[in-house]
Formats: sequence, structure tokens, C-alpha cells
Amino acid sequence: MSETLIETNLAGYPKRFGKVRDIYDLGDRLLLIATDRISAFDWVLPNGIPDKGRVLSGLSDFWFDTLDVPNHRISSTIDDAMAGRLRLSEKTRELLEGRSMIVRKARVIPFECVVRGYLSGSAWKEYRESGKVCGIALPEGLAESDRIDPIFTPATKAESGHDLNVSFETMAGEVGQELAETLRDRSLEVYTKAAEYARTRGLILADTKFEWGIAEDDGDLILIDEVLTPDSSRYWSTSDYRPGGRNPRSTSSSCAIGWSRPAGTSRAPRRCSPTTSWRGPGSNTSKPTKP
Repeated sequence: MSETLIETNLAGYPKRFGKVRDIYDLGDRLLLIATDRISAFDWVLPNGIPDKGRVLSGLSDFWFDTLDVPNHRISSTIDDAMAGRLRLSEKTRELLEGRSMIVRKARVIPFECVVRGYLSGSAWKEYRESGKVCGIALPEGLAESDRIDPIFTPATKAESGHDLNVSFETMAGEVGQELAETLRDRSLEVYTKAAEYARTRGLILADTKFEWGIAEDDGDLILIDEVLTPDSSRYWSTSDYRPGGRNPRSTSSSCAIGWSRPAGTSRAPRRCSPTTSWRGPGSNTSKPTKP
């Protein structure tokens, strides 16, 4: 079994980290490294999943090729020149192989561009309460996990805590009507193409979130971060899916979320054992907290 990579430490370059990725500023570009970390409710869990980062990176690489949409990827390999620039040992280079992506810098659009083709998760909760999702009225009588015409439901990009669903009008008020319409149209177009392809592989793309940015080098709108991975999407097997009722088994991180949430509640996740819980990269304390 491969060594589980929880954190990287490359000397000489500014570093920040998300729930899964370590991000290094190389000056003219960024180096994204997908670790094997797993999180639930914005808490990083103590034990990683071997090769998870490689799976996520491979999937993003595949979708960037398949979708043919302008994106931030420059290279998904660390060649000899880059390895020399980063002063990587052979062991470190081997650890980073398959989980690294060199990308263009971009000004991030401060909204998650969520597209939903099925009524599940927070959309189902919102629909039950109001008959709407992010201000979009849906037909009466829908059941959980029912298929719907794809809808664009943006969400804020929260620095901590959960992202919050907002209306299209709210997003347009922040980024401008023209850009908001472009983000909506492109997100729906990419979702539709990906969902059609997933169907040919026995998978339902129930919903997903895209991140977009304005490239620093040429000002183009580009797809950034990961794309259509189980961490950013809800996939179901076509053989398990039944219209209406409880969610089918998902390939997303919902299994970790279900484990973390106390049964029958929506409270904060339960804590891990003090001997195994983890605060985050660079921490030497065993008490779990948000990274």
C-alpha cells in the first residue's frame, strides 16, 4: 500500500493549505499538491486515505482533457527542471508524483458555482421548507433524489464554516450581471456535458460545484481548482438509483460526514480519539479543530 501523505513541507516557497490541497506560490504560477487528507464539516479528520490525492488529481486531469474548457492547468507532472527548481529529493518527488499540478494564477470568483440535476442535500432541505432552491421555484410534489432540470445555485465561498446558498441575483449584485450570466451559462454547459459522459459509464452526476477565476496572465475566465471529483461532486451508480426516497449510495465524502454527525442530528461532528485526532498541518496538538 502507498504511503499516506497528510502534509507537505517544501522549503523556500510561501505555502497555504486547504482541507485537501497544499498550495505553494512559485512566483509566476502555483503548485497544487493534493494530499490524502479527508474532512467533514470543515474539520480535517486524523487519518488520510492512501492515494486519495492521486485519484482526485487524476480525475481533474481527465476532466480538463475531456471538457476542453479554458482552465488553469499548465502541467500535471513535475519534470526534471521543476524538480530542480523545487530542490526535491528522489523520495519527495516520488511522493508528489501523480498528485501535483502546476497552474496559472487567477483572481478567484468569490462564489461556488453549483449545478444540480437532482434534488438532494441542502437543496432537498430548502425545497421542503419553501418549495424553492436558491430562489428558484420547483414543481410541487417532488421527492428526495428526484431528477430535475439542471439549475444553477451559487453559494458563497466561506473562509470558515459552511458555504451559504444564495440567489443568482445576490451573486450578480456582487460580481456584475454580465459575469454572473456567463458563470451560470458556462457552469450549466459543463455540467450537462459531464453528466452525459458519466451516464455512459454507469454514473449519475447528481450535483457538482465549479470554481472559476480570472487568469492573471491574459484576463480570461478559466476553470480552476479541482473539477468533477468525488470531493466536489455527488455521484450515484445508475444501478442503485431509484427516483424518490433516500439518497442512493454516493461516491462523495458523505460517508465521512455521516460518521462524523451524531445519529439523528445535524450538530457539529463528533470528536475523534485524543490519540488520533489532528488539528491540521503544522499542529502539534491532538485536539481537533478547524485547520
